[in-house]
Order: sequence, then C-alpha cells, then structure tokens
Amino acid sequence: MKITRRSLLAGSLGILARAQETAKDDWQGVARVVAVGDVHGDRDALVAVLQMAGILDGARHWAGGKSHLVQIGDIPARGPQTREAYDLLMGLEGEALQSGGMVHPLIGNHDAAIMYGDLRNVLPEEYEEFREAESEARLQKAFNDEVAAARKSGQYPTRAEEIEYFRNSWFERHPPGFVEHRAAFGPTGQYGSWIRKHNAVIRINDALFVHGGISPKYVATARGTINGTIQRELLNPSKLPPGMSTETAGPLWYRGLAEDEERSLETHLRAVLRFHGVSRVVIGHTVTRTAILPRFGGRVVNIDLGLSRFYGRPPACLVLEGSSAYVLHRGAKVPLPGAKPGEFEAYCRAIIAADDKPSPVEKLLQSADQRH
Repeated sequence: MKITRRSLLAGSLGILARAQETAKDDWQGVARVVAVGDVHGDRDALVAVLQMAGILDGARHWAGGKSHLVQIGDIPARGPQTREAYDLLMGLEGEALQSGGMVHPLIGNHDAAIMYGDLRNVLPEEYEEFREAESEARLQKAFNDEVAAARKSGQYPTRAEEIEYFRNSWFERHPPGFVEHRAAFGPTGQYGSWIRKHNAVIRINDALFVHGGISPKYVATARGTINGTIQRELLNPSKLPPGMSTETAGPLWYRGLAEDEERSLETHLRAVLRFHGVSRVVIGHTVTRTAILPRFGGRVVNIDLGLSRFYGRPPACLVLEGSSAYVLHRGAKVPLPGAKPGEFEAYCRAIIAADDKPSPVEKLLQSADQRH
C-alpha cells in the first residue's frame, strides 16, 4: 500500500477525532454546512464539487475553515475511484479539525453493503485499485481454500468440464485485488473500521442528515440508538441479516421521503421533524438524475442528483449558511425554494439556466407547470 502524507494525517488526527466524536450526533452553532450527495466511486466528481463549494483547494486540501462537510453516504460502487474517494475524505477529516471544521461521512447502504459482502455493484476497476504484487498468489490460495471446502462438503464437481467451469467462473468473480479489497472493507480493515465508526444519522443546527430517510418504523428512534445499532451490526457482518442495516425500512434504505406521494407522508414527516427538533431532513440514496430536489415545501431535500460519472450529472451541493439555504449547481447559487407558490418553478428555471442544454430539469418544470 502506498503511504502518503494524507493517509498519515488521517491515521493520526482522524483516529483521535473518531475517538472523541463518534458517539456525538448533534452539532449546534455551525456557521456553514456543505452537504454532498452520493459519490459512487468517482473521486474526480467529489473533488469538483468540493472545490466549487470552497471546501477544497487546488492541491486537494481542506480550504473550508470552520465549515462542516456532510457526505451523505454511498462512497463506493459503480465507479473506478472508490479507494481514492475514501482516501480523500479520510485525509480531509483530519485537516478539517486543524481548521476548526469537521467532516461527517455518513454510512450509506452501499458503504454497509460492501462490508457485509453484497458486491453486485462493485466494478472490476474497484478491485484493481487494491491490486498488489502478491495479489495473484493470494487469489490462488483463496481459490484452493474454496476447493478444499467444496470437497469437504461434497459439493466439488467430478467431471472435467464441470471442474473447468467451476474454476473459470470463480476467477471471473474474483479478479486480482479481490482478496485485498475484502480485507480492507472488513470490520477491522482500513476502510471497514473507518466506515463503522461513523454515524448513519446526525443533526446539525436545525437540519437532520441521513442517507435514505427515517421511516414510520423508526419515527421515534433516537439518533444514538440508530447509530449504535448500525455500528454494532457492521462489527460482525456475518451475523448481520436481518438488521437495521439491511431492511428496506431502515435509515440506509428507506425511500419514502424521496418517492412517496407527499400528502400521504405529511403526518409522518411532521412527526420526524418534531421528534428530532429540526425543520428540514436532508437525504440521498434515491438518485434524481436531474438536480438537487426539495420536497414537502423544502422540508425534505434530496441531494443525490447523481454527480458520479455513472449518472453523469454536474457538480452540485446544498449549502446551509446562517438562515440562508441554497444550492450550488455548476457554480450558480440558487436559493432553496419553500412552499410559497411559484418558488419551486423559479428554482427549476434557475437550475436550467445553469445547466448544459437541454437540461433534464426542463421536463421537471413542465410537470410542475402541469400540476398548477
């Protein structure tokens, strides 16, 4: 593994910060909060949005002063720069502390899934990031162990063509770097241990941040209970299912606040806001493919517009600064709309003006116009 100044800084300051702050889930009096959506293996897209927001300088170091950066979860999967994205945030975590700021990388469903072995969305390039000189030898040993286990259980094939298929399919599913990848994302691995020591839900000022959302099942569950439960589950992924980290009603997977009809969830949303003492919930997880989208009159904000190359949307983030809430979209500052008539339409038009043409937000605006 290549050791850099950034990784050393993360190892010293980052570990100290986690020991002091892991149990904390509430920060008040923060002057500026920048919230960034799902990264999905695209370090370059993450760098672009952080530089746009003034969080990162040209040398990719912290420039945000006392700002708090919230990364809403889902750093890995679907992109070739998963390890680089983790390394960037791990380094910034320590650098931010030196300036009086903070980095809050929340646990997303893909961060958890990669720990407990759901690798459906992991690309070959992500394993390649972990490839080392001994990777082929480690892979051969892992295959030999698999063969030995299959023989012991009586499941190893006997015909030559079946044995060849067994071998070829196994190595197709386990490319070089696979063994190192799984070790790194294990509960005590470099990235797995870092993931599970962070929170799934936090409050900053009067906003709640969570990857998927708060479902009716967990409407009265304290943040500390949610965070502690998920952290404990990820400590031993082999005993995970069923659990809060995997269920569709859990905070990592719930999509209701992003997808369900607003009137049907109005009572539930009010209960969430009241229980946590906030005026807004910021979520990711459900990609909009258009722009950062406010719902429920701005009381829910979905910041997962799909900024990674997998989805191809531009750099955008949510900024909460004092009493001001706005979106940076391709560098354009667009006030977050509330519930007043015409505000959402004005928001869409401002995003369209900043977008490349044709903007996918045009269809969103047309739908809004038709509703009125």
